[in-house]
Amino acid sequence: MASPLIETKLYRPRIRHGVVARPRLGEFLERGSTSRMTLVSAPAGFGKTTVVAEWLQGADAGRRRVAWLSLDVRDRHPASFWTYVVTALHRAAPGVGAGILPLLQSAQVPIETVLTTVLNELGALTDPLDLILDDYHLADTPDIQPAMTFLLEHLPPQVHLVICTRADPALPLARLRARGELVELRAADLRFTPVEVAAYLDETVGLNLAAADIEALEQRTEGWIAALQLAALTLQGRPDVSDFIAGFAGDDRYVLDYLVDEVLARQSDDVRDFLLRTSVLSRLHGPLCDAVTGRRDGRAMLEVLDRANLFVVRLDDKRRWYRYHHLFADVLRTHLADEHPGEVVSLHRRAGQWYADAGEPAPAVGHALEAGDVDRAADLVERAIPVLQRDRQEATICGWIKDLPDDIVRVRPVLALGLVGALMTRGEFEGVEERLREIERLLADGEDEGTAAELVVVDRGALARLPGAVEMYRSALALAGGDVSATVTHAARAVDRAAADDHLVRAAASALSGLASWGSGDLDAAHTAYSAAVEGLRRAGYVADVLGCSITLADIRITQGRLVDAQRTYERALRLAFEEPGTLRGTADMYVGLSQVAWERGDDAAANGHLRRARELGESAGLPQHPYRWRVAMARILDAVGDQAGALDLIEEAERVFTTDLSPNVRPVQATRVRLLVAHGNLGEALGWARREGLTTGDELSYVREYEHITLARVLLAVHAADRSASVLDAVAPFLQRLLVAAENGGRTSSAIEILVLQATAHHARGDAPTALAAMERALTLAEPHGQVRVFVEDRPRVAALLSTLVRQRPDWAYPRRVLDAATKTGTSADEETAGRSAAERHALVEPLSDRELEVLRLLAGDLDGPDIARRLHVSVNTLRTHTRHIYTKLGVNNRRAAVRVAGHLNLISHAPGR
Repeated sequence: MASPLIETKLYRPRIRHGVVARPRLGEFLERGSTSRMTLVSAPAGFGKTTVVAEWLQGADAGRRRVAWLSLDVRDRHPASFWTYVVTALHRAAPGVGAGILPLLQSAQVPIETVLTTVLNELGALTDPLDLILDDYHLADTPDIQPAMTFLLEHLPPQVHLVICTRADPALPLARLRARGELVELRAADLRFTPVEVAAYLDETVGLNLAAADIEALEQRTEGWIAALQLAALTLQGRPDVSDFIAGFAGDDRYVLDYLVDEVLARQSDDVRDFLLRTSVLSRLHGPLCDAVTGRRDGRAMLEVLDRANLFVVRLDDKRRWYRYHHLFADVLRTHLADEHPGEVVSLHRRAGQWYADAGEPAPAVGHALEAGDVDRAADLVERAIPVLQRDRQEATICGWIKDLPDDIVRVRPVLALGLVGALMTRGEFEGVEERLREIERLLADGEDEGTAAELVVVDRGALARLPGAVEMYRSALALAGGDVSATVTHAARAVDRAAADDHLVRAAASALSGLASWGSGDLDAAHTAYSAAVEGLRRAGYVADVLGCSITLADIRITQGRLVDAQRTYERALRLAFEEPGTLRGTADMYVGLSQVAWERGDDAAANGHLRRARELGESAGLPQHPYRWRVAMARILDAVGDQAGALDLIEEAERVFTTDLSPNVRPVQATRVRLLVAHGNLGEALGWARREGLTTGDELSYVREYEHITLARVLLAVHAADRSASVLDAVAPFLQRLLVAAENGGRTSSAIEILVLQATAHHARGDAPTALAAMERALTLAEPHGQVRVFVEDRPRVAALLSTLVRQRPDWAYPRRVLDAATKTGTSADEETAGRSAAERHALVEPLSDRELEVLRLLAGDLDGPDIARRLHVSVNTLRTHTRHIYTKLGVNNRRAAVRVAGHLNLISHAPGR
């Protein structure tokens, strides 16, 4: 399973009693809190963490949320870094990030997709929030930088980022300076002033030095706080204070080495031994220290060091977890290596064993690597892989294995295959085939007694599953490359080579065959294969994957027009999910699926209710594609109640968070957006989409592009309705007929119904009423068994007359009357009123806008840019930005367009001054 988070990294450091008050820095940080970012950058020992923690302690806690994260070198992996960042934000603002934490470890979702969701949730906050990233230099790598830049550039105005670091981060600092969005505290600002030096040495430490000695020490140290602290420790009880200060050197590295030697030399052998041996630990805990040192006084010794101010930092209120000051720890480790070089490896091994026994594989692996024990690290990783795969923690697998030498991975086929699986899940296919061939070579050599010793396997049971798994991954590789024939061939081989009890490989191979059939339009074969996959996954205990397969099974049934069967599929999956403890990942997807079924039947209230339930569960209860599926479904509901802008916003969000796997993308989000545009007369943009996608009525037809082609037909019929061009109808009529034949031959009844409705409207536009009525009657006949209504409702302006005629001609047939009632209903239903209210209630104001802010809001709704608005209001651009930030905060948005849209829901613009 995934390693638990280290809770103490999320705790704000406590301020020690007697810390020198530095109000000048607190005021500076407070003024800078309205900027986008504050950078606290200085060498080690300049009190960066203390200054920021002290400022936050003095800030108004009632109006400020604080998300604190202390970083370390393990956070250089994006999965770890962003998991901690989002967790910190969630702790500060519980509504933020809860839904996407599981996605961070899945490696199936781009980090920008995850951050988009987090940014939108942050934008809804009404209180200011400070995100503090302490010791950022320890995690600042090229893997982190692009997403950090994305986060920084899209922060909502009420969120303020503070980075504490020993080196300037690789972020767009110059651009932020030019915009006036960066506040900086550097070594020159952080160093103690002469007054602060005196306060520290006399009042805090109690040295009672002469003024001349304080001045000399201040000059020698140039206000460097760490040096002052170390000097103060050395000076205590020393008779030659003035002589020591007079000879004090100014080179920080050598001064530090000298002072630490002095400090260590003054400690008892017992304390010194404890300090050196526990320096291998990044976090200090009594039982952990005991395991490393072989002593039994770990907790008591930590409390002694804490009381003595011996460079330990308390990490929790219960005095259980500590860490050494980083600079002090570095020097301790240097002394350990010099004085006890033969013990470093054994100390790391003991620490790793303690973490392994505690069920924390991440630090266990880290200590094994520190000890140079790569075989031990590889053993730990190999044992953890099955649970990590089941929990979809591929990013963690990938990060660990990439930290191991290639020659270690190459002789461990189970480990190597774990890396293949993680890479393919991340969409990294390059070099996978070569890795698979190497695994096969290892397996072949392993059968030869002369070379079997080369193989290293910890999980012997996994070894028997490798031949089938290799072919399964080859099948997936072929599918990713679009080779359907090879996909099926390798899937069959996977089944042949799979162990008898290897339900997982057999299920995966069956699913891959199903995906190949699905992509080629053979839905019956796809459904059969996926049904077999579900059974295998159920036996293997991969219940979350059963839910994922249920989405595909239901999608196939919906395409076949079998809504009743799709509903049963989702309901069966939900019952299975409810049998599991807790909320199983994928449960939310089942509600989105039920919403789609209700939507197709014209039951708007049920569709909306299912989506609300999915949202209540949160995105943590959804699979990787859940974020975009939910947004697409909700966009349809908003559009149905007249909120076109809200619908388009959600579609744009869906495009940003879109992710796919090996499944064919048979309903592209962009095509759904075009359907919304067409419904509201935006034909220019719709035609532009068709040109960009290269769609024409003469295209070769395929199931994968069927949704787009039907969308193209809708666009062309809308063009004809606008300009009455006969040539458009001449082109679209045979196109629709070809689409209909393809859909019927493929058993895609839902598509056939929609095409028949479009044919009916095209014939009606030509004045051919009999043919139009025949097409409409056939569409209704196909739709009735499963209660399909939505397709008729979506085309109500063009189908109402035809339905009315059928109602008169066939008074004994109830279904046309039901569809006509749904297509021609007037006024606003109770459900629409509720949905309309909810759109406004989502943005209900806790704090009203001032008259000035309403005036700014009115101008934001116009065409003026920022400088023009500032000139109109006779204020500076910075003042305008302040007003805009307040408006965004109160409306719970993070951009101008969203502010105007929400203001429209709340009827704020019409009431703004000057209107």
